[in-house]
Amino acid sequence: MKRYKLRIPVAVGKLETVIDDPEGERRGLLLVAHPHPLHGGTLDNKVVTTLAKAANEAGWVSVRPNFRGVGMSDGIYDAGMGETEDLLAVARFVEASYPNLPWALAGFSFGAFVQHRLRQQLDARRLILVAPAVTMYAFDPVPPDSVLIYGDADELIPPAAMLHWAEQQQITVKVIPNAGHFFHGKLSELRQAFTESCPC
Repeated sequence: MKRYKLRIPVAVGKLETVIDDPEGERRGLLLVAHPHPLHGGTLDNKVVTTLAKAANEAGWVSVRPNFRGVGMSDGIYDAGMGETEDLLAVARFVEASYPNLPWALAGFSFGAFVQHRLRQQLDARRLILVAPAVTMYAFDPVPPDSVLIYGDADELIPPAAMLHWAEQQQITVKVIPNAGHFFHGKLSELRQAFTESCPC
């Protein structure tokens, strides 16, 4: 495994990004988006790193940017709009080093909102939405092969609202029993649900 710490050029400057490359025969690229940048979300969030590690172990390269204004990333919070453009720029930059590999997109909470917008511009084999903030942002329709993972004890986003949204989209749902929004004590269950959902 090789880790690269980069500052990737985007419209507002550069985005701090960690790329974990399992080397060997690479199967794809997973772009992971962290939770809300104004509420402590970073690329080191434990949900984000759990998803990245699961993908790495399946032979996928994981890409974890810090959103604008977080850590060493330039710019300021832009409610998901600028963040979407930033992630597209990161994806295009990474593709130059890893041509012809399929993308999978995963986002947690606010990151799920950004990723569902990115999916409209970036072809991906799977969109995985973890505890998406469907009651805080206006989500557009998503592809039918998308997957929603949430905890039935989520204290920030009502589980019933996430389920209702998923049923409207007719997408696969995976529920983690007794898990809150941040999956405290439930990371192994989250990892299992992710592994079952990812084309990794």
